Amino acid sequence: MKRLLLLFLILLSQKVTSQEPIVSQSEVEKVTAFKGQQVTGISISQTGRIFANFPRWRKNVEHSVVEIGENKEALAYPNARWNSWKVGAKEQDSIFVAVQSVIASENELFVLDTRNPLFKGVVNNPRIFVFDLESNKLKHIFELGKDSFYRDSYINDLRVDRANDHIYLTDSNHAGLVVINMETGESKRVLSDHYSTLAETDELTINGEQYKNTIHSDGIALNEAEGLLYYHALTGYTLYQVPRKTLRDGSKEEIQNSVKKVAKTTAPDGMILDSDGMLYLADLENNAIMRFDTKLEVQEVLAQGEKIRWADTFSLYDGYLYYTNSRINEVKGDISDMEFSIYRIKL
Repeated sequence: MKRLLLLFLILLSQKVTSQEPIVSQSEVEKVTAFKGQQVTGISISQTGRIFANFPRWRKNVEHSVVEIGENKEALAYPNARWNSWKVGAKEQDSIFVAVQSVIASENELFVLDTRNPLFKGVVNNPRIFVFDLESNKLKHIFELGKDSFYRDSYINDLRVDRANDHIYLTDSNHAGLVVINMETGESKRVLSDHYSTLAETDELTINGEQYKNTIHSDGIALNEAEGLLYYHALTGYTLYQVPRKTLRDGSKEEIQNSVKKVAKTTAPDGMILDSDGMLYLADLENNAIMRFDTKLEVQEVLAQGEKIRWADTFSLYDGYLYYTNSRINEVKGDISDMEFSIYRIKL
């Protein structure tokens, strides 16, 4: 018995990684798809409404934010006017310019507008539009202060900390995190160009081909039970954590000193953590989705195969893990004939 216990402890200490998928491809179900429109973000509301977004990486973006209707049609959210901006037009406060992420939290939808269309630089302050999901009306705008971003920033993803009335964001183009106090509206930049937010490589190998890019702090996830924030560079292999309280109240030095390396992982894009402490993240280089147990620090392959093509963003609802296939590494030019999809996996 003692020998079995010792073996178990040794296996845990080695952080064993399962290489066999625990979900078959037949259990990966397509929800919907978009032809010629590159989807990145997805979020499911507490009532099951599905929202998705399309970044302004090119000129022919039909809608920045959509809700998926009962017949799987993409409906402009909250209406067509909010989605009417075109490249070259004057920027307006109440209109989407370059949306990168949507997050449904309680009965609100948070829409992150990078204000950086075509990656040509931030045209005005990045912001978060908050919509009431009962009325579908704009409820609030959180605008990043001038010291919270750079002209080359690409504010990539966000998580809403309801317990402490704060929002945490990643900057994937100019490494760093941003913290917003929802009560005051004030924002601050932390861990800017810090080793934990910087990319570790400038290339990934996917399907035998080199994808060359340098993408810094990208994936982000909240651990409500432990009071932690997890984050990860996209072109990198290290998962980090930092206490949320320190992010909110700590000095620059205290925040930097509180950063902890959690584990070596695959190179992911988005991440999400469930209530049991399971962190889901992509393995971009192997067309897979990983599951990392933050309590035991053990990771395994959840699913792998042709139905996973740059799993970009995740959302959890009613026992399913939803994800988008943004196929970023496959885009070489015109995307009008390419299909970008949303899938889900029964957990």
